[in-house]
Amino acid sequence: MINPRGRSMHINRFFFNLIGLVALLALAACGKKQAPPSPPVTEVGVVTLEPQTVPVTIDVPGRTSAWQVAEVRARVNGIVLQREFKEGSEVKVGQRLYKIDSAPYKAQFESSQAALAKAHASLNAVAAKAARYKPLIAAHAISQQEYDNALAEHGQALADVGVAKAALEVARINLGYTEVSSPIAGWIGKSYVTPGAYVQASQATLLSTVQQIDPIYVDVTQSSSDVLRLRREMADGQLQMTGRNEVKVDLVLEDGSAYPFQGKLQFSDIAVEPGTGTITLRALFPNPKKALLPGMFVRARIQEGVNHRALVVPQVGVTHDARGQPTALIVDQDNKVALRVLTTMRAADDNWLVASGLQAGDRVIVQGLQKVQPGMTVKPVTTQVSPTVEAAGPQPGASDAADANAE
Repeated sequence: MINPRGRSMHINRFFFNLIGLVALLALAACGKKQAPPSPPVTEVGVVTLEPQTVPVTIDVPGRTSAWQVAEVRARVNGIVLQREFKEGSEVKVGQRLYKIDSAPYKAQFESSQAALAKAHASLNAVAAKAARYKPLIAAHAISQQEYDNALAEHGQALADVGVAKAALEVARINLGYTEVSSPIAGWIGKSYVTPGAYVQASQATLLSTVQQIDPIYVDVTQSSSDVLRLRREMADGQLQMTGRNEVKVDLVLEDGSAYPFQGKLQFSDIAVEPGTGTITLRALFPNPKKALLPGMFVRARIQEGVNHRALVVPQVGVTHDARGQPTALIVDQDNKVALRVLTTMRAADDNWLVASGLQAGDRVIVQGLQKVQPGMTVKPVTTQVSPTVEAAGPQPGASDAADANAE
């Protein structure tokens, strides 16, 4: 016979065990819900470096100067009677600009003509005398001294004719100088004299200036260190000329607009300016619309050559460390972030030309720089850098701070 009390105790123990099992299962379920999930791998945008053909250019300041400049000056003394041009207008070669009083020079010209006629008359007389004496000296009808005197007079008469011709030519030139004409074709500036002014040849009185501005020169300066670097890169084969004796030049005007015509470099000076350490370069530009005027400030972009093996890194992917050295973060073969210290050559648009620190095939991080540090495992995603991406990129301070922490 079963004891009721024992049966009751057995049932109570079963229920207690069942409740404990349910509690353990509940605790196990709660433990699973509170376990932290594994962190996701950070995604970064990268560009893969490949050698490119890049034109190498430099931007240097310069000023325009006229292709030809002629200062119109007085070459005779006299009163200016007329000014026969409009200031700021275009003039042609030989066009008369001023009229100087020619009365005294006309009188001198006529006097020289008379002197030449007189010399010719004297020459004819002594020539006839010498001709008559020639058969007489052969017949010993006159002395040798008389014949020699006749020959001397003939020679002196010939010289007098030459002097008279020269004086007449000088008088003709001076008379021509009373009509001042333009020596070149171009644009004439302001007049420095007015009708009634007295001008002097001894002081070479400046009357006006004519400038030919189509084509027009642009004079720029380049530092001697840049010239040495350029020659070294050409010697090492890093840089090649764009063409034989055809270095092209582009202009940016004072208002920031681009000049529509391209010029060519004419020459490079052979001397370095001691005070500034620069070399003067001169380029020639077409100027059919007269948009360029002498003395204007411009910026010239000179194509020094072409680099066929250039490594180009977007500027958004290059930062600077605490020492000011340019650096970049790359993703290695194990998808880990690595820091590289770079040597940059120059800027090319929105990119840097890198001389060392990177090589072809490296994946440079250009997006997400502020979220990664060297040694982190990341997920690289190939991207294209655009002005919008660059503008939305990390601030320089944040990137520099990240680089400082990485070090």
